[in-house]
Order: sequence, then C-alpha cells, then structure tokens
Amino acid sequence: MSDRYEIRFSGSGGQGLILAGVIFAEAATIYDKINAVQSQSYGPEARGGASKSEVIISEEVIDFPKALGIDLQLSLTQESCTKYYKDIKPHGILLVDEDFVRDIPEGDFQVIKMPIIRTASEEIGKSFVANIVATGAIAAITGKVKIESVEKAVLSRVPKGTEEMNKKALMAGYNMAMARLG
Repeated sequence: MSDRYEIRFSGSGGQGLILAGVIFAEAATIYDKINAVQSQSYGPEARGGASKSEVIISEEVIDFPKALGIDLQLSLTQESCTKYYKDIKPHGILLVDEDFVRDIPEGDFQVIKMPIIRTASEEIGKSFVANIVATGAIAAITGKVKIESVEKAVLSRVPKGTEEMNKKALMAGYNMAMARLG
C-alpha cells in the first residue's frame, strides 16, 4: 500500500462522522503503524448540515494533508452525497446508506448500498452508533486497516459504559460489508 488512500466520511452534522474519521486514522497510525492524517469540515449550521471528515492513509510520508481524490466516500445523507461525490476518483467507491441516499449520482465509481443507520437501530438498538457501523464497513471494504486495530481505536474513544455496544456496532458493519463483498 504505497499509494495514498483517501477516505471521506460524510453525512449530517451530529452523526459522529468526525469521530469516525479520528478513530480510523488512529487505528492506522497507533495500532497498524501506517501514516495517516485526518481533517474535517462542516457547514456553519454544524448540527444538521452536511459535514465531512477525511482520512488519508499511506505507507509513504504524507506531505500534503488535504484530500485530492477520494478513493472511498461514505454518505449517510442525500445532501452529503450530492455535495461531495464529485471528488471521488475514477473507479473509486461510493458507500451510501440505502435508506437515506436514494438519488445516486452518475459517475465512474462503484456504488455500494447498505442499511447502515437501520442496522444501528435494529441490531444495536441505537441509531447514534451508525458512525461505528459505517467504520466497520469501511474497514472491511478497504482492507487498509486491521479490524482489530479499529476496534482498539473505537474502545479508546467511546464513552465509558458503551464499549460493548460500540464493539457490537463495529462488528455489525464489518460483517455486513464482508457478506456483501462475498
């Protein structure tokens, strides 16, 4: 993996996507010893408006910490998908929540649809862990960071008392993606 690999977590402010990006970057740097940087942006409305967190992973030194071409974009909302999809590289991946992103844009990228928020609600019982479900799915799809490393990063970041719920959410996303990938 000597090439840059760029991941964008996008959705609505308040969905925990900045935390998801931080977790993924920490899994890469702290536990897998791979270079990674994380950046974030959100609109002035913060909660409710489109937000994004980007992670760049590379075995080489990352000399420019801004995303240049997205390899995989997660979109949990239609607004974030519509606003950010144009940066996906040719042959990249657009991962969408199939219940909330119905209007799939045209482009030279693969589309993967998963019921991310529904999985969080139905399997875990809490929709607010959708960011962790998505993080598990991204770990499976990209194969860039070991799931064990992502789990350690999740457990180091989530509030005390929620560790088991978040571990279950991570594995639900990972297993769902692995099943879809065949």
